[in-house]
Amino acid sequence: MSAAFSHLDAGTPESAWRDEFAGRSLRPLDAQFEVLVVVAAHPDDETLGAGGLLHRAARIGARVVVVIATDGEASHPASPTHDRETLARLRRNEVARAIAILAPDAEVHFLGLPDGLLAERKGHLRERLCAIFDVHRTANPRRVLVAAPWSQDRHRDHRIIAEVTNTIARHRRFIFLEYPVWAWHWGTPDDLPWDRVVALPLTDDELHAKRDALARHVSQISPLSDQPGDEALLHLGMQDHFHRDIEVFLTAEPDDAQAQSMEADWFDEFYRRNSDDPWGFESRWYEQRKRALLLATLPARELGDVFEIGCATGLLTAQLAPRAREVIAMDAATAAVETARARLAPEARVSVRQGRVPEDWPTGRFDTIIFSEIGYYLSPTDLQHTLLRIEASLGDDGHVVACHWRHSVAEYPQTGDQVHEALRSVPGWETVSLHVEKDFLLEVFARRPARSVAEREGLA
Repeated sequence: MSAAFSHLDAGTPESAWRDEFAGRSLRPLDAQFEVLVVVAAHPDDETLGAGGLLHRAARIGARVVVVIATDGEASHPASPTHDRETLARLRRNEVARAIAILAPDAEVHFLGLPDGLLAERKGHLRERLCAIFDVHRTANPRRVLVAAPWSQDRHRDHRIIAEVTNTIARHRRFIFLEYPVWAWHWGTPDDLPWDRVVALPLTDDELHAKRDALARHVSQISPLSDQPGDEALLHLGMQDHFHRDIEVFLTAEPDDAQAQSMEADWFDEFYRRNSDDPWGFESRWYEQRKRALLLATLPARELGDVFEIGCATGLLTAQLAPRAREVIAMDAATAAVETARARLAPEARVSVRQGRVPEDWPTGRFDTIIFSEIGYYLSPTDLQHTLLRIEASLGDDGHVVACHWRHSVAEYPQTGDQVHEALRSVPGWETVSLHVEKDFLLEVFARRPARSVAEREGLA
């Protein structure tokens, strides 16, 4: 499979996909939901990938929410007849007409983010999606179905939408599905993860509604004019993929297919192989400077009750203790715990424990939780469970301080950036301060509405 594609290519004929579907027994999509949220990167994604599902949701009386991240204003960059503003207005109107056919009572949100630049606007995208999702929570989160473009659709905006939406939905324990759009064009049956495929057979009414809705996206299925640069984005061969009588979705990766959290044995072995300051905490200026920066970001002079996750040998713990009422410091590695206990023995207010998160979580509530250089050791599932634990035990006026290395490490289940993406998706949390370097992220979170240091001291 090629690394790039052009919408002008003939692409894979629909007959190839039709033959593949005929030879497979596809699992049916479980359409038992109360709320459907369809997130699209561009106008028409919602119709192409989930038009039938939207019509089904409207028919069964579910709440329907459609979120369009960009206005698709970059669809015809060389157009001599339509500038970006004109295309944006045109495409919003087309979405409104399409949704009026598919789900007339749907709540539609146009985020207006720049087409092609969602990676640069991830923070805004995340914030807007979190707010929309939280309005539509139900008593049973498994009755909320969220659908977004497939992360492997080979479109940059589709990947960003999928990653951000998946993180937010996972934390809220919503059902998450992905819908391919461009994969039908550039891909072959060998490119689809069939073990994750579920299908929604469309009734005649749903199929007709989807086709009618697609016809409303005139700027995409027809030329803007007869001049070069105004060609149709979706030629007839591409449109054929969305006239089929089923819609295909991909379920989320199963937990056992994801990277696993690193075991305590790994850390014990690391300390055995590198017994003399294995992480360079004591010898490296990088580590000394990072600790100083972390301590400087703490928004309160008095830290109250502190829980430090992953205390290592206790260097940071020793500097937290004078500002705390009580500190619980935890680490999974035996050697680290022994060194930390020896270092902190004179500190009566510090308790060093051996354990791992999320399973060995201490009881009580904490005013300050230090989550430093630990999140990328956790699987996505364990990270989400840990964030739930933090949320449940964080004091009303408490702070979470997170600091993580940004460079990729082969053994680690996640990157520091992925960890902070998950942190920013916790409902009700707000970033108080953010320090970004090429090497690490340092971020402080508090419950909304968070107060700055100046606000806490009456200066603002």
